Amino acid sequence: MAIDESLVFKPVRIALLTVSDSRTPADDSSGDILAQRIEGASHDLATREISRDDVDELTAHLHRWIDDASIDCIICTGGTGLTGRDVTPEALHKVKSKDIPGFGELFRWLSYETIGTSTIQSRACAVLARGTYIFALPGSNGAVKDGWDKILVHQLDSRYRPCNFVELMPRLRER
Repeated sequence: MAIDESLVFKPVRIALLTVSDSRTPADDSSGDILAQRIEGASHDLATREISRDDVDELTAHLHRWIDDASIDCIICTGGTGLTGRDVTPEALHKVKSKDIPGFGELFRWLSYETIGTSTIQSRACAVLARGTYIFALPGSNGAVKDGWDKILVHQLDSRYRPCNFVELMPRLRER
Protein backbone atom coordinates (compact mmCIF):
# COMPACT_ATOMS: atom_id res chain seq x y z
CA MET A 1 0.00 0.00 0.00
CA ALA A 2 1.90 2.97 -1.29
CA ILE A 3 2.16 5.68 -3.89
CA ASP A 4 3.28 4.38 -7.28
CA GLU A 5 5.60 7.18 -8.43
CA SER A 6 5.54 5.84 -12.02
CA LEU A 7 1.90 6.97 -12.35
CA VAL A 8 0.70 10.49 -13.13
CA PHE A 9 -1.01 12.41 -10.32
CA LYS A 10 -4.53 13.54 -11.24
CA PRO A 11 -5.81 16.44 -9.13
CA VAL A 12 -9.35 16.13 -7.82
CA ARG A 13 -11.68 19.14 -7.80
CA ILE A 14 -12.98 19.31 -4.24
CA ALA A 15 -15.78 21.42 -2.73
CA LEU A 16 -15.46 22.01 1.01
CA LEU A 17 -18.54 22.58 3.16
CA THR A 18 -18.42 23.45 6.85
CA VAL A 19 -21.72 22.64 8.54
CA SER A 20 -22.27 24.89 11.54
CA ASP A 21 -24.71 27.32 13.08
CA SER A 22 -21.93 29.23 14.80
CA ARG A 23 -18.78 29.22 12.67
CA THR A 24 -17.80 32.03 10.35
CA PRO A 25 -15.03 32.27 7.76
CA ALA A 26 -12.92 33.99 10.43
CA ASP A 27 -13.08 31.10 12.93
CA ASP A 28 -13.61 27.99 10.77
CA SER A 29 -10.47 26.21 11.96
CA SER A 30 -11.45 22.71 10.79
CA GLY A 31 -12.31 24.12 7.35
CA ASP A 32 -8.95 25.91 7.30
CA ILE A 33 -7.13 22.66 8.10
CA LEU A 34 -8.92 20.79 5.31
CA ALA A 35 -8.39 23.60 2.79
CA GLN A 36 -4.66 23.66 3.57
CA ARG A 37 -4.38 19.90 3.25
CA ILE A 38 -6.39 19.77 0.01
CA GLU A 39 -4.20 22.41 -1.62
CA GLY A 40 -1.04 20.97 -0.04
CA ALA A 41 -1.81 17.65 -1.73
CA SER A 42 -2.05 19.50 -5.10
CA HIS A 43 -5.81 19.07 -5.47
CA ASP A 44 -8.07 21.91 -6.64
CA LEU A 45 -10.19 23.56 -3.95
CA ALA A 46 -13.13 24.31 -6.26
CA THR A 47 -15.17 26.18 -3.65
CA ARG A 48 -15.51 26.54 0.08
CA GLU A 49 -18.65 27.55 1.96
CA ILE A 50 -20.38 27.39 5.34
CA SER A 51 -23.95 26.11 5.74
CA ARG A 52 -26.27 26.04 8.73
CA ASP A 53 -27.21 22.76 10.43
CA ASP A 54 -30.46 22.51 8.48
CA VAL A 55 -31.23 19.36 6.50
CA ASP A 56 -33.11 21.18 3.72
CA GLU A 57 -30.40 23.82 3.31
CA LEU A 58 -27.68 21.15 3.30
CA THR A 59 -29.57 19.02 0.80
CA ALA A 60 -30.02 21.98 -1.56
CA HIS A 61 -26.34 22.86 -1.20
CA LEU A 62 -25.29 19.29 -1.98
CA HIS A 63 -27.61 19.00 -5.00
CA ARG A 64 -26.14 22.21 -6.44
CA TRP A 65 -22.59 20.92 -6.12
CA ILE A 66 -23.45 17.38 -7.28
CA ASP A 67 -24.86 18.90 -10.49
CA ASP A 68 -21.78 21.08 -11.00
CA ALA A 69 -19.51 19.33 -13.52
CA SER A 70 -16.50 21.22 -12.15
CA ILE A 71 -16.75 19.36 -8.79
CA ASP A 72 -15.58 15.75 -8.40
CA CYS A 73 -15.85 15.43 -4.65
CA ILE A 74 -17.44 17.16 -1.65
CA ILE A 75 -15.98 17.09 1.83
CA CYS A 76 -18.23 18.21 4.68
CA THR A 77 -17.02 18.95 8.19
CA GLY A 78 -19.46 19.18 11.06
CA GLY A 79 -22.98 18.06 11.82
CA THR A 80 -22.13 14.38 12.29
CA GLY A 81 -22.77 14.12 16.03
CA LEU A 82 -25.80 12.95 17.95
CA THR A 83 -27.51 16.20 18.94
CA GLY A 84 -30.78 17.37 17.45
CA ARG A 85 -29.01 19.94 15.24
CA ASP A 86 -26.54 17.40 13.77
CA VAL A 87 -28.13 16.52 10.42
CA THR A 88 -25.30 16.06 7.92
CA PRO A 89 -25.79 12.26 7.56
CA GLU A 90 -29.52 12.83 7.01
CA ALA A 91 -28.76 15.30 4.20
CA LEU A 92 -26.36 12.82 2.59
CA HIS A 93 -29.05 10.15 2.82
CA LYS A 94 -31.41 12.37 0.82
CA VAL A 95 -28.97 12.85 -2.08
CA LYS A 96 -27.14 9.52 -2.24
CA SER A 97 -27.08 6.96 -5.00
CA LYS A 98 -24.94 4.54 -2.95
CA ASP A 99 -23.46 4.34 0.52
CA ILE A 100 -19.71 3.91 1.05
CA PRO A 101 -19.97 2.19 4.45
CA GLY A 102 -16.28 1.39 4.79
CA PHE A 103 -15.41 5.07 5.11
CA GLY A 104 -17.27 5.62 8.38
CA GLU A 105 -16.17 2.26 9.72
CA LEU A 106 -12.51 2.97 8.96
CA PHE A 107 -12.76 6.52 10.29
CA ARG A 108 -14.09 5.31 13.65
CA TRP A 109 -11.49 2.54 13.85
CA LEU A 110 -8.66 5.03 13.21
CA SER A 111 -10.24 7.64 15.48
CA TYR A 112 -10.31 5.12 18.33
CA GLU A 113 -6.50 5.41 18.49
CA THR A 114 -6.89 9.15 19.20
CA ILE A 115 -10.06 9.53 21.27
CA GLY A 116 -10.86 6.02 22.47
CA THR A 117 -14.45 4.94 22.84
CA SER A 118 -15.69 8.51 22.28
CA THR A 119 -15.43 7.64 18.58
CA ILE A 120 -18.82 5.90 18.79
CA GLN A 121 -20.44 9.35 19.01
CA SER A 122 -19.33 10.09 15.43
CA ARG A 123 -21.60 9.47 12.48
CA ALA A 124 -18.85 10.13 9.93
CA CYS A 125 -20.01 8.69 6.63
CA ALA A 126 -19.59 8.78 2.87
CA VAL A 127 -21.85 8.36 -0.14
CA LEU A 128 -21.79 8.47 -3.89
CA ALA A 129 -24.37 10.84 -5.39
CA ARG A 130 -24.84 10.88 -9.17
CA GLY A 131 -21.11 10.36 -9.76
CA THR A 132 -19.87 12.69 -7.00
CA TYR A 133 -18.14 11.46 -3.86
CA ILE A 134 -19.35 13.06 -0.62
CA PHE A 135 -17.47 12.57 2.65
CA ALA A 136 -18.81 13.79 6.01
CA LEU A 137 -16.31 14.29 8.82
CA PRO A 138 -16.89 15.55 12.35
CA GLY A 139 -16.18 19.25 12.91
CA SER A 140 -13.26 18.98 15.33
CA ASN A 141 -9.74 19.77 14.22
CA GLY A 142 -8.51 16.34 15.29
CA ALA A 143 -11.26 14.58 13.36
CA VAL A 144 -10.55 16.38 10.09
CA LYS A 145 -6.84 15.65 10.48
CA ASP A 146 -7.59 11.95 11.06
CA GLY A 147 -10.03 11.80 8.14
CA TRP A 148 -7.71 13.54 5.71
CA ASP A 149 -4.30 12.30 6.84
CA LYS A 150 -5.27 8.67 7.38
CA ILE A 151 -7.89 8.08 4.66
CA LEU A 152 -8.66 10.78 2.11
CA VAL A 153 -5.12 11.85 1.23
CA HIS A 154 -4.54 8.27 0.07
CA GLN A 155 -7.88 7.44 -1.51
CA LEU A 156 -7.97 10.73 -3.45
CA ASP A 157 -4.47 10.16 -4.86
CA SER A 158 -4.63 8.53 -8.29
CA ARG A 159 -1.24 6.89 -7.68
CA TYR A 160 -2.24 5.08 -4.47
CA ARG A 161 -2.12 1.28 -4.75
CA PRO A 162 -3.65 -1.22 -4.75
CA CYS A 163 -6.67 0.98 -5.58
CA ASN A 164 -8.18 4.42 -4.98
CA PHE A 165 -11.36 6.44 -5.52
CA VAL A 166 -9.89 8.51 -8.36
CA GLU A 167 -9.44 5.60 -10.77
CA LEU A 168 -13.17 4.85 -10.44
CA MET A 169 -14.32 8.38 -11.33
CA PRO A 170 -14.67 7.80 -15.10
CA ARG A 171 -17.03 4.88 -14.41
CA LEU A 172 -19.18 6.26 -11.58
CA ARG A 173 -22.11 7.19 -13.83
CA GLU A 174 -22.24 3.87 -15.68
CA ARG A 175 -25.55 2.08 -16.01
